[in-house]
Amino acid sequence: MSRMKHTNPTSRCHGLFAASLLSLSISSHAAVPADLKDPAIAQMLTEISATRIEQRIRQLAAFETRHTSSDASSETRGIGAARRWIERELQECSTRSGGRLQVTMDSFIEPAGQRLAKATELVNVVATLPGSSPASRNRILVVSGHYDSRNSDVMDATGLAPGANDDASGVAAVMEMACAFAGRQFDATLVFMAVPGEEQGLLGATHWAKEARSKGLRIEAMVTNDIIGSATGDAGQRDAKQLRLFADGLDPLLRLLVQARSNQPASDAETKANDAMRDGLQELVLAGGAEDLPTHQLGRHLKSAGELYLPGFKVNLIQRRDRYLRGGDHLPFLERGYAAVRFTEPFENFNHQHQNVRTEGGVVYGDLPEFVDYAYVADVARVNAAGLASLALAPAAPLNLRLHVTELTNQSQLSWSPNSDAELAGYRLVWRATESAVWQQAMDLGLVTTVTLDVSKDNVVFGLQAVSKSGHASLASFPLPLRQVK
Repeated sequence: MSRMKHTNPTSRCHGLFAASLLSLSISSHAAVPADLKDPAIAQMLTEISATRIEQRIRQLAAFETRHTSSDASSETRGIGAARRWIERELQECSTRSGGRLQVTMDSFIEPAGQRLAKATELVNVVATLPGSSPASRNRILVVSGHYDSRNSDVMDATGLAPGANDDASGVAAVMEMACAFAGRQFDATLVFMAVPGEEQGLLGATHWAKEARSKGLRIEAMVTNDIIGSATGDAGQRDAKQLRLFADGLDPLLRLLVQARSNQPASDAETKANDAMRDGLQELVLAGGAEDLPTHQLGRHLKSAGELYLPGFKVNLIQRRDRYLRGGDHLPFLERGYAAVRFTEPFENFNHQHQNVRTEGGVVYGDLPEFVDYAYVADVARVNAAGLASLALAPAAPLNLRLHVTELTNQSQLSWSPNSDAELAGYRLVWRATESAVWQQAMDLGLVTTVTLDVSKDNVVFGLQAVSKSGHASLASFPLPLRQVK
């Protein structure tokens, strides 16, 4: 992908990693967002096709049922036919774009459980686009949809369950993104997944997240798309320019603290990572960062990027991990300490979710293709793609960010470790009032590792982003307090 040149009129410090003192009044900075559109990303978004998304949703629904326990041997019906078709479609996109998109079938046996009558082979269909930057290729961005479906009875493996919205819509969006990204190069590695077993307890996503944690994979962001097919609710309300984004990483991590206090250790493979997360969470919460976990920063980034590239489109940032009584494939990632969020349509019509296909009292029930808005799904895919592409072209987030609290002062001094990415142009300080969910102010700093502002640290929340030479900003890091300077 071509890189947009970026000039920085507010940068005042140019010494490489020099320790500098920058004192500015709050009236002198620009409001967020300060980023410009990357023409290459904008072009990629135009290639996302509502027509192809419709074709794929209709094809997935045509398998009649994709229940996790449905027939896996038929070529025309059931979950086996669906996953092999998804694999072929992704492989064709890879072939057309030069073969860099690596399509694999991640197979495992899930034992019988509450929603699974017998041990069953489950298969995640995974398309990986390796990162091109030595400094960033180990940073992994994951986007998913689940290809299994269900009707009213979660154990009914043979009845009609077209699952057009839940979740052929998410799978089709992920497939369209994978094909759009496949012919381009990004610094970070992107993983596009279609997973099974969501309706049986997030089984496919849980397997992949467990494996990722045991391998020590550096998953910087995970986004799931589940029920993104309609902008019309059950009361007839409609707004095709809105989307909900559920982003809250605190609740699952608090469980780790409860687990530790109740002497219920995690598995040996996860104990060390969990201990580190617990220690980090305690320090962060005590520093007032309960709303500034990596998941919150990911939500802010996706909202900002989506609204930048789709003018007039509103991403509603909701600080909950999911809707009440529901859960999606981001949760297994959240529970293992990864930043993970969920996109879902603005309103829901429960006549078309988890329902047997039928007509009663003149009302049609069932998750059928005719109730999907394909242009809307394409826009949701574009919101995803804008956020993922801009993040995949950004440097890693700054490390060891500290807010100095060594003496009483109305100023704010921050320091951090230098980022070694060759594409780094500098750093961007962002901040907001404590009651705001999004960043409100920004200042580009250049290649420095310390800054002092005439802004009281008591009144705002700070973050720091690393910015590439092409103008792409990392997720924001949250500053922990530095109480004693060594």
